Amino acid sequence: MKRTLKELATCGQIDRLVIRSVDLSLYIAVAEVAGEDCLITNNDGSTLKTRNLLEMKQAVAGLSFGELVLRQESPYDEMVGQPGREGSNALEVGLSAELYPTPDWQH
Repeated sequence: MKRTLKELATCGQIDRLVIRSVDLSLYIAVAEVAGEDCLITNNDGSTLKTRNLLEMKQAVAGLSFGELVLRQESPYDEMVGQPGREGSNALEVGLSAELYPTPDWQH
């Protein structure tokens, strides 16, 4: 399911906000609301994508969420010919807006 930033800002509390590192310098965000994953889109319906983590944190700064994490998945096993695994190899790192505030400047 997809939801715009505007819809998510008015829906209330987001249980969990996951910033996914998709590629070397490409981030997208997924909101978990009432047990359902929602891809976050811009207000025009296009997928919210940024080139750095600080820019993504600025884009979602107006949302109210309980937990914020960065998720990185690795295709290494497939690249070296290893068989598929039942579990995920995703690495999740907790982020905090309080400990690492988003600066007002962009680079």
